[in-house]
Amino acid sequence: MASYIDAGSIVAGSVALSVWVTAFGLGDSTVGLLGALSSNAISAGVGALVGGYICDRYGRKKIYAYDLLLYMFGTLWLIFAVDTWMLFVGYILVGLAVGADIPASWSLITEFSPARKRGKLGGLSQVLWSLGPIVTLALGLLLQPLGMLGMRLLFASLFLAALITWWMRHGIGESARWEQENTDSQPVRWSAALRPLLTGKGLKLSLMLIGMYGIWNLFAGTNGFYTPYLLTALGNQSDAASVGLQCLYFLLVAVFTVLVFMPLNDRVNRRLMLALSTVIQAGGMLLLAVLPLNFGTALGYIVAIGIGGGFGAQHFFQIWSGELFPTKLRSTAQGLMFAVVRIGLGFWSFFVPIITATGFQTLAYILTAFIVISGVIGVIWGPKTEGLTLEEIEQEQGWAK
Repeated sequence: MASYIDAGSIVAGSVALSVWVTAFGLGDSTVGLLGALSSNAISAGVGALVGGYICDRYGRKKIYAYDLLLYMFGTLWLIFAVDTWMLFVGYILVGLAVGADIPASWSLITEFSPARKRGKLGGLSQVLWSLGPIVTLALGLLLQPLGMLGMRLLFASLFLAALITWWMRHGIGESARWEQENTDSQPVRWSAALRPLLTGKGLKLSLMLIGMYGIWNLFAGTNGFYTPYLLTALGNQSDAASVGLQCLYFLLVAVFTVLVFMPLNDRVNRRLMLALSTVIQAGGMLLLAVLPLNFGTALGYIVAIGIGGGFGAQHFFQIWSGELFPTKLRSTAQGLMFAVVRIGLGFWSFFVPIITATGFQTLAYILTAFIVISGVIGVIWGPKTEGLTLEEIEQEQGWAK
Protein backbone atom coordinates (compact mmCIF):
# COMPACT_ATOMS: atom_id res chain seq x y z
CA MET A 1 0.00 0.00 0.00
CA ALA A 2 3.00 2.31 0.35
CA SER A 3 3.47 1.87 -3.39
CA TYR A 4 -0.25 2.41 -4.03
CA ILE A 5 -0.55 5.71 -2.18
CA ASP A 6 2.83 7.00 -3.39
CA ALA A 7 2.09 6.47 -7.08
CA GLY A 8 -1.53 7.49 -6.55
CA SER A 9 -0.51 10.84 -5.10
CA ILE A 10 1.87 11.53 -7.99
CA VAL A 11 -0.65 10.69 -10.68
CA ALA A 12 -3.49 12.51 -8.94
CA GLY A 13 -1.33 15.60 -9.28
CA SER A 14 -0.78 14.90 -12.97
CA VAL A 15 -4.54 14.63 -13.51
CA ALA A 16 -5.26 17.77 -11.49
CA LEU A 17 -2.45 19.84 -12.99
CA SER A 18 -4.37 21.16 -15.99
CA VAL A 19 -7.29 22.09 -13.71
CA TRP A 20 -4.97 23.82 -11.24
CA VAL A 21 -3.23 25.73 -14.06
CA THR A 22 -6.57 27.18 -15.12
CA ALA A 23 -8.04 27.72 -11.65
CA PHE A 24 -4.99 29.33 -10.04
CA GLY A 25 -3.32 30.80 -13.12
CA LEU A 26 -0.11 28.80 -12.72
CA GLY A 27 2.79 29.74 -14.99
CA ASP A 28 5.50 27.40 -16.26
CA SER A 29 7.86 28.27 -13.41
CA THR A 30 5.21 27.58 -10.78
CA VAL A 31 4.27 24.28 -12.43
CA GLY A 32 7.94 23.30 -12.45
CA LEU A 33 8.41 24.27 -8.81
CA LEU A 34 5.30 22.34 -7.74
CA GLY A 35 6.56 19.25 -9.54
CA ALA A 36 9.99 19.67 -7.97
CA LEU A 37 8.68 19.92 -4.39
CA SER A 38 5.86 17.39 -4.71
CA SER A 39 5.67 13.73 -3.66
CA ASN A 40 7.16 13.01 -7.06
CA ALA A 41 10.48 14.52 -6.07
CA ILE A 42 12.20 16.55 -3.35
CA SER A 43 9.81 16.19 -0.41
CA ALA A 44 9.64 12.42 -0.91
CA GLY A 45 13.42 12.29 -1.02
CA VAL A 46 13.75 14.15 2.28
CA GLY A 47 11.11 11.88 3.84
CA ALA A 48 12.95 8.75 2.65
CA LEU A 49 16.28 9.97 4.02
CA VAL A 50 14.86 10.57 7.50
CA GLY A 51 12.44 7.63 7.47
CA GLY A 52 15.06 5.13 6.35
CA TYR A 53 17.30 5.98 9.28
CA ILE A 54 14.39 5.80 11.74
CA CYS A 55 13.59 2.29 10.41
CA ASP A 56 17.13 1.05 11.11
CA ARG A 57 17.45 2.73 14.49
CA TYR A 58 13.99 2.14 15.98
CA GLY A 59 12.43 -0.58 13.81
CA ARG A 60 10.41 -0.87 10.64
CA LYS A 61 7.09 -0.76 12.48
CA LYS A 62 7.80 2.61 14.09
CA ILE A 63 7.24 4.42 10.79
CA TYR A 64 3.82 2.82 10.34
CA ALA A 65 2.45 4.35 13.51
CA TYR A 66 2.70 7.94 12.27
CA ASP A 67 3.55 8.42 8.60
CA LEU A 68 0.07 7.94 7.18
CA LEU A 69 -1.34 10.42 9.67
CA LEU A 70 0.98 12.98 8.05
CA TYR A 71 -0.11 11.77 4.60
CA MET A 72 -3.77 12.29 5.46
CA PHE A 73 -3.07 15.74 6.87
CA GLY A 74 -1.29 16.66 3.63
CA THR A 75 -4.14 15.45 1.43
CA LEU A 76 -6.55 17.65 3.40
CA TRP A 77 -4.60 20.72 2.22
CA LEU A 78 -4.95 19.54 -1.38
CA ILE A 79 -8.64 18.74 -0.97
CA PHE A 80 -9.49 22.17 0.42
CA ALA A 81 -6.93 24.24 -1.53
CA VAL A 82 -8.17 27.70 -2.51
CA ASP A 83 -4.80 29.23 -3.37
CA THR A 84 -1.50 28.13 -4.89
CA TRP A 85 0.44 28.08 -1.62
CA MET A 86 -1.95 25.47 -0.21
CA LEU A 87 -1.01 23.12 -3.06
CA PHE A 88 2.64 23.43 -2.07
CA VAL A 89 1.95 22.79 1.63
CA GLY A 90 -0.18 19.75 0.86
CA TYR A 91 2.20 18.16 -1.60
CA ILE A 92 5.25 18.70 0.60
CA LEU A 93 3.53 16.99 3.55
CA VAL A 94 2.31 14.12 1.36
CA GLY A 95 5.80 13.75 -0.10
CA LEU A 96 7.47 13.57 3.32
CA ALA A 97 5.03 10.83 4.35
CA VAL A 98 5.33 8.62 1.27
CA GLY A 99 9.09 9.06 1.24
CA ALA A 100 9.38 7.81 4.82
CA ASP A 101 7.08 4.91 4.04
CA ILE A 102 9.00 3.49 1.07
CA PRO A 103 12.18 2.19 2.84
CA ALA A 104 10.08 0.76 5.67
CA SER A 105 7.81 -1.14 3.30
CA TRP A 106 10.52 -2.30 0.91
CA SER A 107 12.71 -3.50 3.80
CA LEU A 108 9.86 -5.51 5.30
CA ILE A 109 9.09 -7.15 1.96
CA THR A 110 12.77 -8.05 1.53
CA GLU A 111 13.13 -9.42 5.06
CA PHE A 112 9.87 -11.39 5.15
CA SER A 113 10.24 -13.05 1.72
CA PRO A 114 11.80 -16.48 1.06
CA ALA A 115 14.93 -16.39 -1.07
CA ARG A 116 13.34 -17.94 -4.18
CA LYS A 117 10.25 -15.75 -3.97
CA ARG A 118 11.78 -12.43 -2.93
CA GLY A 119 11.68 -10.98 -6.42
CA LYS A 120 8.17 -12.34 -7.00
CA LEU A 121 6.80 -10.72 -3.85
CA GLY A 122 8.69 -7.52 -4.59
CA GLY A 123 6.99 -7.59 -7.99
CA LEU A 124 3.62 -7.67 -6.23
CA SER A 125 4.53 -4.34 -4.67
CA GLN A 126 5.18 -3.00 -8.18
CA VAL A 127 1.75 -4.24 -9.30
CA LEU A 128 0.25 -2.12 -6.53
CA TRP A 129 2.46 0.78 -7.63
CA SER A 130 0.62 0.56 -10.95
CA LEU A 131 -2.79 -0.10 -9.40
CA GLY A 132 -2.68 3.21 -7.51
CA PRO A 133 -2.44 5.24 -10.71
CA ILE A 134 -5.00 3.06 -12.52
CA VAL A 135 -7.63 3.64 -9.85
CA THR A 136 -6.67 7.31 -9.52
CA LEU A 137 -6.74 7.89 -13.27
CA ALA A 138 -10.05 6.08 -13.70
CA LEU A 139 -11.57 8.24 -10.98
CA GLY A 140 -9.96 11.32 -12.50
CA LEU A 141 -11.50 10.51 -15.86
CA LEU A 142 -14.94 10.24 -14.29
CA LEU A 143 -14.53 13.31 -12.08
CA GLN A 144 -12.81 15.64 -14.54
CA PRO A 145 -16.08 17.13 -15.88
CA LEU A 146 -16.64 18.46 -12.35
CA GLY A 147 -13.52 20.61 -12.59
CA MET A 148 -12.05 21.66 -9.26
CA LEU A 149 -14.71 19.74 -7.29
CA GLY A 150 -13.70 16.58 -9.12
CA MET A 151 -10.06 17.08 -8.19
CA ARG A 152 -11.01 17.58 -4.55
CA LEU A 153 -12.93 14.30 -4.62
CA LEU A 154 -9.95 12.61 -6.29
CA PHE A 155 -7.63 13.50 -3.43
CA ALA A 156 -10.38 12.57 -0.96
CA SER A 157 -10.18 9.02 -2.34
CA LEU A 158 -6.47 8.93 -1.47
CA PHE A 159 -7.28 10.21 2.02
CA LEU A 160 -9.70 7.31 2.44
CA ALA A 161 -7.17 4.76 1.12
CA ALA A 162 -4.56 6.06 3.58
CA LEU A 163 -7.03 5.92 6.48
CA ILE A 164 -7.96 2.29 5.75
CA THR A 165 -4.30 1.33 5.30
CA TRP A 166 -3.27 3.04 8.55
CA TRP A 167 -5.96 1.08 10.41
CA MET A 168 -4.97 -2.26 8.81
CA ARG A 169 -1.27 -1.76 9.56
CA HIS A 170 -1.78 -1.99 13.30
CA GLY A 171 -1.65 -5.76 12.94
CA ILE A 172 1.74 -5.88 11.20
CA GLY A 173 4.59 -7.29 13.29
CA GLU A 174 8.19 -6.15 13.42
CA SER A 175 10.82 -7.70 11.16
CA ALA A 176 12.38 -10.73 12.85
CA ARG A 177 15.68 -10.03 11.12
CA TRP A 178 15.76 -6.47 12.48
CA GLU A 179 14.90 -7.67 16.00
CA GLN A 180 17.66 -10.28 15.86
CA GLU A 181 20.22 -7.71 14.75
CA ASN A 182 19.24 -5.25 17.50
CA THR A 183 18.74 -7.56 20.50
CA ASP A 184 22.13 -7.14 22.14
CA SER A 185 23.53 -4.08 20.45
CA GLN A 186 23.09 -0.35 20.63
CA PRO A 187 20.84 1.21 17.95
CA VAL A 188 22.84 2.37 14.95
CA ARG A 189 23.68 6.08 15.01
CA TRP A 190 23.22 8.40 12.05
CA SER A 191 26.93 8.86 11.38
CA ALA A 192 27.64 5.16 11.87
CA ALA A 193 24.86 4.24 9.45
CA LEU A 194 26.00 6.63 6.73
CA ARG A 195 29.74 5.95 6.94
CA PRO A 196 29.71 2.46 5.35
CA LEU A 197 27.32 3.68 2.66
CA LEU A 198 29.63 6.52 1.63
CA THR A 199 32.89 4.56 1.58
CA GLY A 200 34.26 1.38 0.05
CA LYS A 201 31.87 -1.24 -1.24
CA GLY A 202 28.85 0.59 0.16
CA LEU A 203 29.63 3.64 -1.95
CA LYS A 204 30.16 1.55 -5.09
CA LEU A 205 26.84 -0.24 -4.63
CA SER A 206 25.03 3.02 -3.86
CA LEU A 207 26.46 4.77 -6.92
CA MET A 208 25.54 1.86 -9.18
CA LEU A 209 21.94 1.77 -7.96
CA ILE A 210 21.56 5.56 -7.93
CA GLY A 211 22.96 5.72 -11.46
CA MET A 212 20.69 2.98 -12.80
CA TYR A 213 17.48 4.03 -11.05
CA GLY A 214 18.08 7.74 -10.71
CA ILE A 215 18.78 8.39 -14.37
CA TRP A 216 15.84 6.20 -15.43
CA ASN A 217 13.62 7.99 -12.91
CA LEU A 218 14.30 11.32 -14.64
CA PHE A 219 12.41 9.83 -17.57
CA ALA A 220 9.76 8.08 -15.45
CA GLY A 221 9.11 11.06 -13.20
CA THR A 222 8.63 13.33 -16.19
CA ASN A 223 6.24 10.80 -17.71
CA GLY A 224 4.31 10.22 -14.48
CA PHE A 225 3.70 13.83 -13.53
CA TYR A 226 3.63 15.67 -16.83
CA THR A 227 2.32 13.34 -19.57
CA PRO A 228 -1.40 14.26 -19.36
CA TYR A 229 -0.44 17.95 -19.14
CA LEU A 230 1.99 17.69 -22.06
CA LEU A 231 -0.36 15.70 -24.30
CA THR A 232 -3.19 18.14 -23.64
CA ALA A 233 -1.07 21.26 -24.09
CA LEU A 234 1.15 20.15 -26.96
CA GLY A 235 -0.56 17.26 -28.68
CA ASN A 236 -4.07 18.65 -29.00
CA GLN A 237 -5.43 15.62 -27.15
CA SER A 238 -8.54 15.92 -25.03
CA ASP A 239 -8.19 15.57 -21.26
CA ALA A 240 -10.07 12.28 -21.43
CA ALA A 241 -7.75 10.89 -24.13
CA SER A 242 -4.56 11.91 -22.35
CA VAL A 243 -5.73 10.47 -19.02
CA GLY A 244 -6.89 7.30 -20.76
CA LEU A 245 -3.46 6.83 -22.37
CA GLN A 246 -1.77 7.25 -19.01
CA CYS A 247 -4.13 4.68 -17.48
CA LEU A 248 -3.25 2.25 -20.29
CA TYR A 249 0.45 2.71 -19.49
CA PHE A 250 0.07 1.68 -15.86
CA LEU A 251 -2.21 -1.21 -16.79
CA LEU A 252 0.46 -2.55 -19.16
CA VAL A 253 3.12 -2.18 -16.46
CA ALA A 254 0.98 -4.21 -14.04
CA VAL A 255 0.15 -6.90 -16.62
CA PHE A 256 3.76 -7.42 -17.73
CA THR A 257 4.95 -7.37 -14.13
CA VAL A 258 2.61 -10.31 -13.49
CA LEU A 259 3.35 -12.12 -16.78
CA VAL A 260 7.12 -11.55 -17.04
CA PHE A 261 8.80 -10.13 -13.94
CA MET A 262 7.12 -12.08 -11.16
CA PRO A 263 7.48 -15.60 -12.63
CA LEU A 264 10.96 -15.11 -14.14
CA ASN A 265 13.14 -12.72 -12.14
CA ASP A 266 14.02 -15.22 -9.39
CA ARG A 267 15.08 -17.81 -12.01
CA VAL A 268 16.70 -16.06 -14.98
CA ASN A 269 19.49 -13.54 -15.52
CA ARG A 270 18.02 -10.23 -14.33
CA ARG A 271 20.43 -8.18 -16.43
CA LEU A 272 19.03 -9.71 -19.62
CA MET A 273 15.53 -8.74 -18.52
CA LEU A 274 16.72 -5.21 -17.82
CA ALA A 275 18.42 -5.01 -21.23
CA LEU A 276 15.23 -6.04 -23.02
CA SER A 277 13.22 -3.51 -21.03
CA THR A 278 15.69 -0.76 -21.94
CA VAL A 279 15.45 -1.47 -25.68
CA ILE A 280 11.64 -1.49 -25.63
CA GLN A 281 11.29 1.70 -23.58
CA ALA A 282 13.95 3.60 -25.51
CA GLY A 283 12.22 2.65 -28.76
CA GLY A 284 8.92 3.95 -27.42
CA MET A 285 10.47 7.23 -26.31
CA LEU A 286 12.04 7.73 -29.71
CA LEU A 287 8.58 7.69 -31.27
CA LEU A 288 7.89 11.03 -29.59
CA ALA A 289 11.20 12.39 -30.83
CA VAL A 290 10.86 11.51 -34.54
CA LEU A 291 7.11 11.44 -35.23
CA PRO A 292 4.39 14.11 -35.00
CA LEU A 293 2.82 14.32 -31.55
CA ASN A 294 -0.65 12.93 -32.30
CA PHE A 295 -2.86 10.21 -30.88
CA GLY A 296 -1.25 7.39 -32.86
CA THR A 297 2.25 8.37 -31.79
CA ALA A 298 1.15 8.76 -28.19
CA LEU A 299 -0.51 5.31 -28.24
CA GLY A 300 2.63 3.63 -29.61
CA TYR A 301 4.73 5.40 -26.99
CA ILE A 302 2.44 4.35 -24.14
CA VAL A 303 2.33 0.70 -25.26
CA ALA A 304 6.13 0.46 -25.57
CA ILE A 305 7.05 2.10 -22.28
CA GLY A 306 4.26 0.20 -20.51
CA ILE A 307 5.45 -3.20 -21.69
CA GLY A 308 9.09 -2.39 -20.93
CA GLY A 309 8.15 -0.91 -17.57
CA GLY A 310 6.78 -4.26 -16.46
CA PHE A 311 10.28 -5.63 -15.89
CA GLY A 312 12.54 -2.58 -15.81
CA ALA A 313 14.68 -0.36 -13.61
CA GLN A 314 11.99 0.45 -11.02
CA HIS A 315 11.54 -3.24 -10.23
CA PHE A 316 15.22 -4.07 -10.05
CA PHE A 317 16.03 -1.05 -7.90
CA GLN A 318 13.54 -2.24 -5.29
CA ILE A 319 14.97 -5.78 -5.33
CA TRP A 320 18.67 -4.93 -5.47
CA SER A 321 18.51 -2.04 -2.98
CA GLY A 322 17.05 -4.42 -0.42
CA GLU A 323 19.30 -7.39 -1.15
CA LEU A 324 22.72 -5.75 -1.39
CA PHE A 325 22.87 -4.15 2.08
CA PRO A 326 22.88 -5.79 5.53
CA THR A 327 19.85 -5.59 7.82
CA LYS A 328 21.32 -2.92 10.08
CA LEU A 329 21.85 -0.60 7.11
CA ARG A 330 19.13 -1.70 4.69
CA SER A 331 16.50 1.00 5.26
CA THR A 332 19.09 3.76 5.68
CA ALA A 333 20.66 2.72 2.37
CA GLN A 334 17.32 2.63 0.60
CA GLY A 335 16.30 5.95 2.11
CA LEU A 336 19.59 7.60 1.13
CA MET A 337 19.44 6.36 -2.46
CA PHE A 338 15.75 7.13 -2.81
CA ALA A 339 16.44 10.63 -1.49
CA VAL A 340 19.18 11.30 -4.02
CA VAL A 341 16.98 9.98 -6.83
CA ARG A 342 13.84 11.94 -5.91
CA ILE A 343 15.70 15.17 -5.07
CA GLY A 344 17.56 14.89 -8.37
CA LEU A 345 14.22 14.47 -10.10
CA GLY A 346 12.98 17.55 -8.27
CA PHE A 347 15.72 19.74 -9.72
CA TRP A 348 15.15 18.23 -13.16
CA SER A 349 11.37 18.76 -12.92
CA PHE A 350 11.85 22.47 -12.43
CA PHE A 351 13.45 22.72 -15.88
CA VAL A 352 11.07 20.42 -17.79
CA PRO A 353 8.54 23.14 -18.71
CA ILE A 354 11.39 25.42 -19.77
CA ILE A 355 12.96 22.75 -21.98
CA THR A 356 9.56 21.85 -23.41
CA ALA A 357 8.95 25.47 -24.34
CA THR A 358 11.97 25.28 -26.67
CA GLY A 359 10.56 22.23 -28.45
CA PHE A 360 9.14 18.94 -27.22
CA GLN A 361 11.42 16.99 -29.56
CA THR A 362 14.46 18.14 -27.55
CA LEU A 363 12.93 16.80 -24.35
CA ALA A 364 12.10 13.48 -26.03
CA TYR A 365 15.70 12.96 -27.16
CA ILE A 366 16.98 13.77 -23.66
CA LEU A 367 14.57 11.29 -22.06
CA THR A 368 15.61 8.60 -24.54
CA ALA A 369 19.23 9.13 -23.54
CA PHE A 370 18.26 8.77 -19.86
CA ILE A 371 16.67 5.37 -20.54
CA VAL A 372 19.70 4.11 -22.46
CA ILE A 373 22.28 5.29 -19.92
CA SER A 374 20.29 3.76 -17.06
CA GLY A 375 20.05 0.43 -18.86
CA VAL A 376 23.77 0.34 -19.64
CA ILE A 377 24.64 0.90 -15.98
CA GLY A 378 22.30 -1.85 -14.76
CA VAL A 379 23.29 -4.37 -17.42
CA ILE A 380 27.04 -3.93 -16.87
CA TRP A 381 27.18 -3.61 -13.08
CA GLY A 382 23.95 -5.24 -11.89
CA PRO A 383 24.57 -8.09 -9.39
CA LYS A 384 23.68 -11.75 -9.83
CA THR A 385 21.58 -12.35 -6.71
CA GLU A 386 18.55 -14.25 -7.99
CA GLY A 387 17.67 -17.24 -5.77
CA LEU A 388 20.21 -16.42 -3.02
CA THR A 389 19.30 -15.91 0.63
CA LEU A 390 20.00 -12.54 2.23
CA GLU A 391 22.72 -14.18 4.32
CA GLU A 392 24.40 -15.60 1.21
CA ILE A 393 24.26 -12.21 -0.49
CA GLU A 394 25.66 -10.51 2.61
CA GLN A 395 28.55 -12.98 2.65
CA GLU A 396 29.16 -12.60 -1.09
CA GLN A 397 29.20 -8.79 -0.85
CA GLY A 398 31.65 -8.89 2.05
CA TRP A 399 29.33 -7.42 4.68
CA ALA A 400 29.39 -10.46 6.98
CA LYS A 401 32.01 -10.44 9.71
